Amino acid sequence: MLIAGLSGGSRNASAALVRDGRLVGICAQERVTRVRGAGVGSRGFPDEALDALLEPSRTRRAEVDRYVVAEPTIIDTSGASFDRVEHHLAHASTAYYSSALRAAVVVVCDHEPPYVTVWEGRDQNVTRVDWPWRTEGFSNLYTRCAAAFGFVTDAAGQRLEALARLWPDTQEAGLAGLLRLEDDGIVVDSALERFVEERIGADKEAGSPSRGHLAAAIQSRIGELFLDFLARVQRRVGGDQLCLAGDFAYHSSMNTLARRSSAFARVFVPVDPGNAGLSAGVALRAIGVPPAPLSPFLGPSYTPQEMKDTLDNCKLQYSLESEDAVIGQAVRALKNGNLVGWFDGPMEWGVRALGARCILANPTAPYVLENLNRFLKRREPWRGYALSGIETAVREHFDGPETAPFMECDYRPRDPDRFLNALPLRGAAVRIQTVSDGLPRFRRLLEAFGDATRLPFLINTSFNGFHEPIVCSPRDAVRVFYGTGIDLLIMDRFVLRK
Repeated sequence: MLIAGLSGGSRNASAALVRDGRLVGICAQERVTRVRGAGVGSRGFPDEALDALLEPSRTRRAEVDRYVVAEPTIIDTSGASFDRVEHHLAHASTAYYSSALRAAVVVVCDHEPPYVTVWEGRDQNVTRVDWPWRTEGFSNLYTRCAAAFGFVTDAAGQRLEALARLWPDTQEAGLAGLLRLEDDGIVVDSALERFVEERIGADKEAGSPSRGHLAAAIQSRIGELFLDFLARVQRRVGGDQLCLAGDFAYHSSMNTLARRSSAFARVFVPVDPGNAGLSAGVALRAIGVPPAPLSPFLGPSYTPQEMKDTLDNCKLQYSLESEDAVIGQAVRALKNGNLVGWFDGPMEWGVRALGARCILANPTAPYVLENLNRFLKRREPWRGYALSGIETAVREHFDGPETAPFMECDYRPRDPDRFLNALPLRGAAVRIQTVSDGLPRFRRLLEAFGDATRLPFLINTSFNGFHEPIVCSPRDAVRVFYGTGIDLLIMDRFVLRK
């Protein structure tokens, strides 16, 4: 039995493939089309993403027995069995079935109506809890606040969160009366935007770091409302295990609050809690098996021969090194302050680079943020970057949740001076991936870098060019390498230098 899970309408389309009762691949449409946030094609179907999953086994689309979809805009043109799953149920399924929790409350906070829903997962079933919600939700509130700061792009919420990380734990007394939680929704005073405008004053630059205090205070107030809501859910539904789903769970600040609160003993956030992860949810639901951990590395992969063919076709000079030599060259480059492109194994299917498609940098190197913001990513100079670190070392050097394998939480360094070059401000928070297993070569690199520097941490940002998604294929990696400020490219055991 071959089952395809599909999601996405005008944006964030993706496909997941189940073969013989096991989820074997997930791919977002954007990774193949190279258009950020790409939706379904003109045929109303994520053709390219599905074909990328079918191609390695030389399977044709006509051989798919069943389609399960999470969006009404996906059109049935296959003639195969075709089932639809409601949008929020698909979100809840992604979180619960990939959690390995046999019983959990699932909270979905999304931009799509009904905005906030509550579910119960038990064994193989996910059922909805009757929880009326009459207003827009936490995701919409975050976007509204970002717009008040002048952030209006697709990444508006992420930019507001990055600004708030500069001054974590800041409070603003006047916000309590403007934002409050009732049993059936969030009440937002119409004076919210005027409140923000008055405190911004003459500073008209949307991304000015001087706005960090206000951004942190607003985020803190949203976090208070979110924790209040989770406490109400726990009192009514019970249980001590929680799954978070929907695009609000992209906010590592909110995930961190949930993990560190006392409402639930265990909080799980999936690899991709947003719309691009829905294909995984509907595919897992279709299998009809209990929850189980889901690898973040289920995207397309390429053999060494395929990589070599690409390099030879592009007439590039490269060297083929041993495993030890590859790690050694990467460590030397990183110690010298170089930026390293890292391409290894199956692609991450979530939104964050976790060891397969990364641009890596030394967090202690002088000017590392300037190199990343000004020359590589073209971002504001106050933007910080996530770290990947060996799990035991994260516990030693940072305060935060016990683990964050999908880079889903924020942390505070216990000794900021050790990470000062990687922090936009001394007191800033940083998102971290805790690495315990994952891809073996990436862990080896972190360990080797730790042996050389006594800090097994690397700045880890997604391997992509300006305004495009994470690279998928070897050809994508080569193009981005030569089109950006990356100094060294390591692709499996192939090494390219500029």
